[in-house]
Amino acid sequence: MSKAGWREISAAWTGKGLAFIGSNAQGGTVQMGELEGVPGIPPMELLLVSVAGCTGMDVVHILRNKKRLPVRDVRVKVRGRRREEYPQIYVEVHVHYEVWADGPISPKAVEQAIQLSQEKYCSASAILKAVAEVKYDYTLHQPESA
Repeated sequence: MSKAGWREISAAWTGKGLAFIGSNAQGGTVQMGELEGVPGIPPMELLLVSVAGCTGMDVVHILRNKKRLPVRDVRVKVRGRRREEYPQIYVEVHVHYEVWADGPISPKAVEQAIQLSQEKYCSASAILKAVAEVKYDYTLHQPESA
């Protein structure tokens, strides 16, 4: 199935507070707002989660599948600053990647993977770049012998 074209999700109010449950056609769900004492992820934070997931998937795919490097773990932290006036859109976004390796990986390979994701592949980052300044950096953790 092509990723281009129309996609459809729905968000249904739970009937309690302002909580909604978002879902897609494949059955994936996400809770927005607090529901029965359990916090959900606010919609604007879901944009940041989208960036983290999108670019993280790209980086893992490039490093492990394309470059065949010994990546053990990748974590992505995204911070965003919103403007004061409404609509309170993001004006600054910072993405920090942490990459753990079981063997040697050159920093240049990590930089290339991140750059490809940020400049070519990650649609979520591209959307935010239309309204916000997006910066990124990374930390590479590898064995001492590497």
